[in-house]
Amino acid sequence: MIKSDGRREPWDEEKLRRGLLRALEKRPVGLDQVEALINDVSREIQLRGEPEIRSAVIGEVVMSLLPSIDEIAYVRYASVYRSFEDVAAFSKEVDRLRKSRRAAPDVTQLSLLSETSDRSKK
Repeated sequence: MIKSDGRREPWDEEKLRRGLLRALEKRPVGLDQVEALINDVSREIQLRGEPEIRSAVIGEVVMSLLPSIDEIAYVRYASVYRSFEDVAAFSKEVDRLRKSRRAAPDVTQLSLLSETSDRSKK
């Protein structure tokens, strides 16, 4: 992993776990969800096939996955990761989260199955 200052460190899953647990503190998220998130981040990094990856990319992967787990934890993680300077920067991130939530389609497994079974009836 290549840090923002150019230093190189080995991938440290435990460091990621600690950061996530800090963001998820006192949130209704189980350890199994945390482990699944860590696995998803690790898989995403491996799928990139790069021998080294920038820590910023890892942070962006985490931030792309975290809102689906817990939006409060996402904002907490983002506040540390993006080093918010003031309340305006914090508010801007919350607004961005709201917009992305509205833009995301609400697709569920049930609706996918319903469409499939409707097509098979025709």
